Amino acid sequence: MAQIINGKEVSATVKAEVAQETARLRDERGLKVGLAVVIVGNNSASRVYVNNKKKACEEVGFQSFEYALDENVTQEQLLDLVSVLNRDDRVNGILVQLPLPAHIDETAVINAIAPEKDVDAFHPVNVGHIMIGNYSFLPCTPAGVMRLIESTGTDITGKQCVVIGRSNIVGKPQAMLLLQKNGTVTICHSKTKNLKEICLSADILVVAIGKAKFINGDMIKEGAVVIDVGMNRDENGKLCGDVDFESAEKKASYITPVPGGVGPMTISMLMKNTLTAAKQQAGIE
Repeated sequence: MAQIINGKEVSATVKAEVAQETARLRDERGLKVGLAVVIVGNNSASRVYVNNKKKACEEVGFQSFEYALDENVTQEQLLDLVSVLNRDDRVNGILVQLPLPAHIDETAVINAIAPEKDVDAFHPVNVGHIMIGNYSFLPCTPAGVMRLIESTGTDITGKQCVVIGRSNIVGKPQAMLLLQKNGTVTICHSKTKNLKEICLSADILVVAIGKAKFINGDMIKEGAVVIDVGMNRDENGKLCGDVDFESAEKKASYITPVPGGVGPMTISMLMKNTLTAAKQQAGIE
């Protein structure tokens, strides 16, 4: 039976580290850290995320600046706001909550954020830095996954690592981070053949496809570390991941639950990125 990886506990540790360093730098260097969050429209899930980010800012000692825009805001108006925030010295990190309404080009908005304030690490400049292993910021969810794997004491070097999902936000950067830790990485997606056989080879399995309980225990190698990035609703409306937890925990050595696994890590890693951005902008090593 697998040991549960408690994302809430690991997340609390990360936030405590950030809060401690933020307080030290404020006292010693007068550094104030600010995060601007932009939300467009009335997406209820987005509103929950934004509220959680504001709460996390309070916990770690950051200033938070919220910009709630009407869903009919034009792309030009949104880009103008991003330009203002790029120039605002109080703002060290800028996060535009996705998804955006259909009439707004998400890529154009992401590309407009100054790379040094792009604490989501979605800007092409930061993506390029991740590819070559010379980065300041990491996308929050993949960074959180790495911290969870680290918390188990697992050495990634030489391990067979399988990432299911190839999104720009999770799958692709996740594969790069595992590769940089000397894992042997396979990326699977909707066109992959022999998925079960590939999964059964995985010492570390990261699943991020958005399909409820898609991976079951029959697809998991005995003793594998299983990280479930999914957040779905099952047939009863209950929160669940991309992995069928009940069957998977019988095979895995470590496994993340949903909820309470990867989810809490995303916001704590955002706090870590924002502190890193503030230090760099202030010339603090």
